[in-house]
Amino acid sequence: MMSAADMDETIPETESAGAETPSNGGLARVETAMEPAPQPAPVPVFDATPWPVAPRPAPRQLRMTRPLGPRMWTAALALALLFTAGGLAILYLDDAGMQSSVHQLSSDNQALKGQNKALQAQLLTTQTNLSATLGELATVRAELEHPNLTIWNVPQDISGPDYYLAGGAPDTFTYHLKATSNGPMSISILTLEDFAKAISCVQNGQGRTNYCMHHSGSPFHTWNSVGSVDFDFHGAEGCADYVVVFTSAQHITVTPNISVTYNPATSATGSCA
Repeated sequence: MMSAADMDETIPETESAGAETPSNGGLARVETAMEPAPQPAPVPVFDATPWPVAPRPAPRQLRMTRPLGPRMWTAALALALLFTAGGLAILYLDDAGMQSSVHQLSSDNQALKGQNKALQAQLLTTQTNLSATLGELATVRAELEHPNLTIWNVPQDISGPDYYLAGGAPDTFTYHLKATSNGPMSISILTLEDFAKAISCVQNGQGRTNYCMHHSGSPFHTWNSVGSVDFDFHGAEGCADYVVVFTSAQHITVTPNISVTYNPATSATGSCA
C-alpha cells in the first residue's frame, strides 16, 4: 500500500511529462496507478508485562512500651483463679445434683420395693381367700348335688309291746338312722314283704308286735333291746322297698334324729337288685 507521501510524489511526475490539463487547453486525463493487494492485519501481540506493584513494607514488631507490672500479674492470676473457682463450682453443683438424683432414685426404688412386698402380701392373702372360697364352693356344690334333709326329729312314745313306730326309707336317698330312748328298744329294717308278714303274724296271734316285727321273714338289719342307734343305710339308694320299725317291751320315749342325703344309685340296690 502506498503512503500519502508517495502519492504526492507521483502526481508531479505525471504533470511534468507534458500532460494536458484544463489550464493548457487539453483534455483532462487521470491516470490511476495500480495499487498492490491489501495485506492482512497484523496479529495483535498480548503484552504480558505485569503492572508495577509497589513493595509492601514488612510488619512492624509489637513492642511493649513497658513491662507488665506486679499489679497486672496479680490481676491475671486472680482472673485465672476466678475461672478455676467457677469451673470447680459448676462441677460441685453438677455433682450435688447428680447425688440428689441418685438419692431420689434410691428412695423411689425403696418405695417400689415396699409396694411390691405389700402387693405380694395382698396377693398371698387373696390366694388364701380364693382357696378357702373354692373349698366352700366345692362344699356347697356337693351339698347342692347331695342335699341333706332331716325327716324325723320329734320325740314319740311306744306304749308297750303291742305298739310300734314305723317310717319308710325313701328311694334314691342314704338313710341316716340315729335315735336314742329312755328304755330298751328294738329296731329292724324290713322290706315291705317282711313288714306285711309281721302284720300277719300279729293279726294271726302268732306273737305280739314287739316279737313279730323282728322275727318275720328276713330283716335287713335288727337291733334288739338297745338304748341308741347310729347307722347309715344305703339299701334304699336304688330301691323303694324298705320300712324302719321301732318297738319295745315296755313304755318308752324315742328321740329320733333321722335324716336322709340325696344320693341316687346308678343301678338297683338292696332287695331290688
